[in-house]
Amino acid sequence: MADSTLVFLVLGATLAAFVWGRFRYDLVALAALLGSVMLGLVPGDEAFRGFGHPAVITVAAVLVLSRGFEYSGVVDLISRQVLKVGERLFLQLLVLVGTVVVLSGVMNNVGALALLLPVAMRMARTHDVSPSLLLMPLAFGSLLGGLTTLIGTPPNIIIASYRGSVTGESFAMFSFSPVGVAVALAGLVFIVLLGWRLVPQRAGKASTEAMFDTANYLVELRVGEDSEARGLTLRELQQKLKEAVPVLAVVRDDRRRAGHAFFGVLREGDILLMEAGPEEMKLLEDKAGLHLGKEAEDDSEENDEERGDNRDGQPQGGRTSEHEPREARTASTVADNQQEQESGRKANGKSGREKKGVDTEGLQLVEAVVRNDSKMINRTVAQLRLQNQYSLHLVAVARDGGRLKQRLHEIRFRPGDVLLLQGDESELADSLSTLGCLPLASRNLTLGQPRMLLVSIAIFAVAILAMLLDLLPAAVALSAAALVSLLVGVLPLREGYQAIDGPVIVLLGAMIPVGEALETSGGATLIAEAMLAWGSDWPVVVTLAVLFLLAMVLSNIVNNAAAALLMAPIAASLASGFEASVDPFLMVVAVSASCAFLTPIGHQSNTLVMGPGGYRFSDYWRLGLPLSLLTLSVSVPLILLVWPLSG
Repeated sequence: MADSTLVFLVLGATLAAFVWGRFRYDLVALAALLGSVMLGLVPGDEAFRGFGHPAVITVAAVLVLSRGFEYSGVVDLISRQVLKVGERLFLQLLVLVGTVVVLSGVMNNVGALALLLPVAMRMARTHDVSPSLLLMPLAFGSLLGGLTTLIGTPPNIIIASYRGSVTGESFAMFSFSPVGVAVALAGLVFIVLLGWRLVPQRAGKASTEAMFDTANYLVELRVGEDSEARGLTLRELQQKLKEAVPVLAVVRDDRRRAGHAFFGVLREGDILLMEAGPEEMKLLEDKAGLHLGKEAEDDSEENDEERGDNRDGQPQGGRTSEHEPREARTASTVADNQQEQESGRKANGKSGREKKGVDTEGLQLVEAVVRNDSKMINRTVAQLRLQNQYSLHLVAVARDGGRLKQRLHEIRFRPGDVLLLQGDESELADSLSTLGCLPLASRNLTLGQPRMLLVSIAIFAVAILAMLLDLLPAAVALSAAALVSLLVGVLPLREGYQAIDGPVIVLLGAMIPVGEALETSGGATLIAEAMLAWGSDWPVVVTLAVLFLLAMVLSNIVNNAAAALLMAPIAASLASGFEASVDPFLMVVAVSASCAFLTPIGHQSNTLVMGPGGYRFSDYWRLGLPLSLLTLSVSVPLILLVWPLSG
């Protein structure tokens, strides 16, 4: 069997695995590399050469520098300015999307989105705007901004390195700017003036209470004399129940202790503030002997009297409460207390005994979204040991904009899930960072040292200057900048290592040799010849448009870096077939590989906003399709103008 046929079989299986999504894309890429080695398509002694490729080193350095910007106070600076724009949606979109476009040009676009996502959520809550109107434009803006410079997005770095291997000279830092800036501005204008109207509006998702509906689930349960929970620790209670029912606080002697920090045994009279629905409350009553707290019982009796119930519990309708289903009584009691719970949240320093309703003040609840590279993906609470290892209580999980009704211990986390967590304020930031979660609440978590802002900017500026003056290659200059940032304390060394996105590095390192095999086996030439035969009677611009569409579709179903790696050899073969300069063909791939606007899986930015925005899979193409066509119509003519076919 010919090598080109074997390459096509390997790539076909790889793409199918990417689309299936059962295994992470880095594992799929590594399997493709090892399979290529076993089939003789990649020499064994060159199998892991891709991990030392300049593109891989450059991507890793940019990720470290981006995290340095986060730690140096960029978040606080941006938040203060962006939140001043007022209530007009037009201005909110203009400032948010415009800011992320600019930031994405000088740092990793996922990092830029991570900076502004909490700001957008806070803005939505402050002005009572559905976050769905802000978050998808914000994500697409981060992709557009990545087009403007070499370091804005991995496809640009890959294409620049590939040009170096073909022509001996790589694209420079701002080689992408003439076309990228024009496309980004056109996309920004379209999104702000018209595109946002195509985004589905998900009402009522701007607040924790609306998304998770916690008012209907927070209840006070008392440990009685005969309660089986008496004498148990909270961990032993959960083991007895075989259910991770979160205990948010324990009230004892009019003093409330946060559940995640309570390690003693339960006593008679203790009140547990718990997150439990009717089914969980039935479980707690049956297996642990916990009952509604005294105040809740009094409220329930008063409400019963208002509905005409007598002291014997005999309603006027003739049906005894004894025969009423326990779930219905529980749900009714919870519903009766909803209004009082709202006022209870606003009371400071009062325990559950001193007031009616449930007081969540000071419990340090935080929302966080699961990133694509999170260690939580496809794992459960028990597997992660959230309580023991990270001192975190999982209170609720929202997916696709709505609270999941599954038992918490049954949930396997997915990218884009929004979690409601409780933990110690001093440890929340570290725990969320280690788990790979992005906090969505108002930025009360101070993650950096604002004094280092000028230092981080100066280090980055020196690296850019060294690249512009051809003093150092991009990989060396940016790696040196990352090293200096770590040495001077812009960010801790541990954070520097965590900033390096392992799955992306493995993907690039594994797919670079596979992409080279596509070229050396003649597979890229076969594809190019087929395209040449089909488009021989058409102008070259039509072939460029087809190349754009192929790369764009590919980037929406696989990682955009993988799309660039696979399409670059095809673009070079096409240029050779037309006896034209390779530059316009490579630029088309660079732009189109970043146009992952049609699906939530094409780019991490799209996945990150899916949960907080309440989007469905089919929502993305409504704005993404016209934006993709706009990008095509603007970029291809400009590419031919800036990078002529004659070279």
